[in-house]
This record gives sequence, structure tokens and C-alpha cells, in this order.
Amino acid sequence: MHKGVCKFLVLSAVFWAAGLCLYAQDKPKTEPDDERIVVNTDLIDVPVVVTDGVGKLVKGLKASDFKVFEDGVEQEIAEFRTSTEPFDVALLLDTSGSTRSELNLIRRAASRFIASLRDGDRVGMIAFRTDTVAGRSKAAVDLLTAITGDRRALNQALDSVATSNGTPYYDALLGAAERLLKGGGENRRRVLVVLGDGVDSTSESVFQEVEDELLPLGIAVYFIRVDTRPFLEENLLGDCQFAMRFSVAQLRRYYSSLGARAERSMDFCKLGDFERLAVSKRLYELADEEMAKLAKATGGRVFPASDLTEAGAAFASIAEDIGTTYSLGYYSSNEKRDGKFRRIRVELKDKAGKFGVRAREGYTAPLN
Repeated sequence: MHKGVCKFLVLSAVFWAAGLCLYAQDKPKTEPDDERIVVNTDLIDVPVVVTDGVGKLVKGLKASDFKVFEDGVEQEIAEFRTSTEPFDVALLLDTSGSTRSELNLIRRAASRFIASLRDGDRVGMIAFRTDTVAGRSKAAVDLLTAITGDRRALNQALDSVATSNGTPYYDALLGAAERLLKGGGENRRRVLVVLGDGVDSTSESVFQEVEDELLPLGIAVYFIRVDTRPFLEENLLGDCQFAMRFSVAQLRRYYSSLGARAERSMDFCKLGDFERLAVSKRLYELADEEMAKLAKATGGRVFPASDLTEAGAAFASIAEDIGTTYSLGYYSSNEKRDGKFRRIRVELKDKAGKFGVRAREGYTAPLN
């Protein structure tokens, strides 16, 4: 949403690692080890979370407990990492709009989340800021810290978090991928966590670019979806000079989702109250669809929160998930480079029906 849009947080934590070089000519040999199998080359990485019949997270499993299938064909597990190994986590903080009064709550929630992570887990943070360009203010992505294990530096960075006058949400997700999740030269597991409503207002990029960038990384993406719609719509109606406004980018996204021409009704003040509510409803629906799609495809989850006071419990659940996540890696037996989607399924041996398994959904093969 435009200036003053209520957006409550996008915390982006980068939790799962993976290079996705799908095909290697020579597969290095490793000694079998139920506790840890690691090959120093790129694999198809699959983060996995296992729960028992009552939803409790399961620890202590070994490589020999798992089977992984690609398009129904069982694959050989070439890499296995236990749930005890550390993660790199990237947090994206969306503090746009009216969250000025909630900044302390946001900082406390993020600080507690960081403190709940394990020794060896590292964190990097991205937020929003307001820049002045040619005399006009503009929301921008702000890298608060690179990946670090220094808890004091992270809390100092949280103290510097400010508000922005817009939400470059897609740009921030791309920034998290490019500046925190890629590279580094270390073979570490990585994850992304986002706290916010997921409604973009000012990005130059689009959701498809985010999807194309994140999915090949093989990381799990978590969302804490804060419901800001009631507040927005309360301030959306009436005199357009005083109401919260949709950005041109949002109006284009709305009309595009309906298959309508983007040129129509780009002037917020020409929209009646009924149409403003229709635009708002559709933008939130799109945000929910996008969050659900990314979470499902990567093996993450979406945690609904009616407001920021519920974010703490969601953060605690995510931290527990991270602490019980396994990582499997395999080389695909399908050597075709056809650009097609390959579906991944993970099972537990001899435990059918006893446990639930949440894993990465699949990947798109490279194209010659």
C-alpha cells in the first residue's frame, strides 16, 4: 500500500541452505555414516521436518530412516545432516506505515527469536528504510547485518530499525536471497523467515522473480502472516486526500489479477469506497496465495497471527522447527535437462502412517 500503509513486519530468516547444481559428472564417494553423510559438491538439497501422530517434532532420526523419491523413482541419499547441525537465518523486518508505535514490540519479538536459536546458528537481517531521491521520499531495502553469530551486534542492529513509507516486499525477498542466502563459501544449512502481511506496495520486481530466485536454493521459507487488513480498510475510505492510498503498482497488480487492462483507473481518488475495498480484498488474497505457495514448495509453513502480540508464539514454533530439521541431498538419476518440474517425496522406512513428513515439494530441472 502507498504512504502510511500498515505493514507489520517481514522477518526473513534464512534457514536452509542449498546449492542447486543438479547434475555432477563425477559423484565423490563417501563412507556411509548414519549420523552424518556430507559430500563437498552441489546436490539437490531437501529440508525435512518430521512429526509424530500428535504433531510433536521428532528428533534423533538417521539417514537409514529415510527414503527420497523423484517423480516416483527412489534416489540414493548422498548427503544427510542431522537436526543438531546449525543454520544460517536471515530476518527481513517490514516496519512500514503505522508500525511506528509497534517498533519496540517488533524489536523485542525479533530479539527473543534470535536468543532462542542454538549455539552455532547465525543470523542476517534486512529491513526497510526511507531514502530521499530528487526531493521525494522513497522506501528502500536496508541490509542491517550480514550473516553473523555475534548476538550483541544483532541486537545493536535491531536498535537501528526504523519505519519506511512504503513496502518493497518483493525487492526485500530478492535482497535476502542474493545478499544473505547465496555464496559465503560455506556448506551450511539456511532458512528464510518472514513476518508481515505480504502485501507489496513499491517494489520494482514482481513475485515471479522472487519465486525464480528462491526455489532453486532449496531453502525452507517460513511466514508469520500478520493480519493488517482491518486497520488498512478502516483508513482506506472517505476523502482521498486523507485516506491511505494504493500505489500504482498495487492497482496494476489488482487489475492484472482480474485479466483487465492495467491502464484503467490508476487514479486512487477516482475509486469509490466499494472498489477500494475490492482492491484491498484482492491484494490480501494474492499475498496469502503467494505465501502459501512458497511455504508449500519449500517445506516451510505459514503461521497466522491476528496481530503482533501473537508473533512471539509463532517465532517460538519456527525456532523449534529449525532445531528439528533434517537435510537430505541426492543426485538425480534423471539426467535429462528438459526444464520440467520434478516432484520430490520423502518417506520414513517402516514407519508408514506413524509420522508426518514435511519436505521440499520439488524443483525445475535445468534446460539446455
